[in-house]
Amino acid sequence: MAETDVVQNLTQAVENATETITGKKVPSTPEGMLVAYGSLVIMAMLPIFFGSMRSVSHQKHQKATGQKAETMTTSDAMMFPIIASGALFGLYLVFKIFSKDYVNPMLTCYFFFLGVLALSHLLSPIIGSLVPSSIPNIPFHIHFTQGEGSTKKDLIDYRFSSHDIVCLIISTIIGVWYLIQKHWIANNLLGIAFAVNGVELLQLNNIMTGLILLCGLFVYDVFWVFGTNVMVTVAKSFEAPIKLVFPQDIITNGLSASNFAMLGLGDIVIPGIFIALLLRFDNSLKRKSKTYFYATFTAYFMGLLTTILVMHLFKHAQPALLYLVPMCLGTPLLLALIKGDLNTLFSYEDDPSKEDKKTSESKPAKNKKKETKKVK
Repeated sequence: MAETDVVQNLTQAVENATETITGKKVPSTPEGMLVAYGSLVIMAMLPIFFGSMRSVSHQKHQKATGQKAETMTTSDAMMFPIIASGALFGLYLVFKIFSKDYVNPMLTCYFFFLGVLALSHLLSPIIGSLVPSSIPNIPFHIHFTQGEGSTKKDLIDYRFSSHDIVCLIISTIIGVWYLIQKHWIANNLLGIAFAVNGVELLQLNNIMTGLILLCGLFVYDVFWVFGTNVMVTVAKSFEAPIKLVFPQDIITNGLSASNFAMLGLGDIVIPGIFIALLLRFDNSLKRKSKTYFYATFTAYFMGLLTTILVMHLFKHAQPALLYLVPMCLGTPLLLALIKGDLNTLFSYEDDPSKEDKKTSESKPAKNKKKETKKVK
C-alpha cells in the first residue's frame, strides 16, 4: 500500500509540474463548470439590480440638490463604439509590441486607484448602516481655492465623513491584496464595485440613446470576437479588474484554482445602464409595479444563459452582447407595444436635453420680436 501511494503521489507531482511548465489548464468537472458559470451569472445580476436601485436614489439626490445630471447624448452613443474600437485595437497593438510583463504593472497601478475609489463609494452606504448610531459620524470638508474676489475659483471642494475614511481604509486593504497577489476574489470585489458604480452613475437619459448605444456595441462585440482574435487576446493579456472571473476547478483545487471562466464588465454595465433607465421610467409612470425593469432584468438573465449554452455547444468564445442586446431591447419594446406605452416610452427623459431648452427659450424670443413689430 505504501509503495502504491508513493507512486501515485509521484505521478500526480509530475502531472502538476507538466501543467505548470506547459501552461495547460487543469481540466474542470461538469460540477465545477456549473458552479463557475452559475456564480458568474449571479455576480453579473447583482450589480445590475443594486446599481439600478442606486441610480434612482442618485437621480433623486441630483434633483433635490439641483446638481446638473451628466447624461450620454445621441452623438456620444454613436461615437462610443468607434472610440471603444480604437482603444481596444490600441491595447492589442501594445500587447503585441511590448511584453505584457511591462504593460500590466502600469495598468494595474492605474486600476488600483480607480478600484479603491469605486469600492469605497460602494461600501459607503453599507458601512453607514452598519455603524451604531452611538458612534458619531464626524463630517470633514476640504476646500481649496485659487485667486480672490471675482477671480476666485474652487479647485477642490470635497466633503466626506469618518465613515468614508473607514470605507477608504477597507477598500485600500482589498486593493493592496489585489495588487500583490492578483487573487481572483480581490479582482471580483473591485470588478463588482466598477460595475455597480457604472450602472448607478452612467445615465442614458432616453430610450433612443440606449437603442443607438446597444445596437452600436452589438456590432462592435460581434466584429471583434468573430471577425478577429483581438478581443480574446486583450481579455487574456489584460491583468486588471475589468472582468469577473470564477475558477471552474474550484471543487478540486479550492481557492487556489486556476482554470477560470470570465465575463467582461462591459457585458454587465452596458445592458445594466439601459435596465436602470427602464427602472427610472417605471417610477415616472407612478404605477405600483415595475414591469419594464423586472421583465428586462429577466430577459438579461435568459440572455446570459443563452450565451453560456452556445459557448459550450460550439466550444468558442462568444460575444455576450450578441444575445444580450436583442433580449434587452426586444423585451421592453414588445411590452410597451402590448401595453400601449410605446409613445410614452420614447418620449421619456431623465433630464430635458439642452437642445430642447434652447428651442423652448428661442421660441418666446421670436414671438416677442413679432409683438414689437406689431406695436410699431
